[in-house]
Amino acid sequence: MARSERSPLLLAGLLAAAGTAHFAAPRRFDPLVPRSLPGSPRAWTHASGAAELALAAGVALPRTRRAAALATAAFFVGVFPANVKMAVDWRDRPAPQRAAALGRLPLQLPLVLWARGVAKGAEGRS
Repeated sequence: MARSERSPLLLAGLLAAAGTAHFAAPRRFDPLVPRSLPGSPRAWTHASGAAELALAAGVALPRTRRAAALATAAFFVGVFPANVKMAVDWRDRPAPQRAAALGRLPLQLPLVLWARGVAKGAEGRS
């Protein structure tokens, strides 16, 4: 399988794994929800997990891949405030945890670019 064929499936797998984790272990995600959002953190944890599962399905299917990949790029931008909150909240944790929280911040850019690349690769194929 060519790299261009694997990339969307790998992105879909990442989204599916993350979405599943939001339901399997929601307590890990609840503290990352910015306090400024209305409603309960658990509702946002479940909503973001459901969104990731829906995006995974959309990216996996060639017919919906382009739109879903563009939505995935927007989703990755949209969850960036949660990563900032995690980095701020974890500033007093042990060094490995602080490093992991800080490392998530620049990781968002390659994720956004990856999703945009999948969308671009799907142009004209739907």
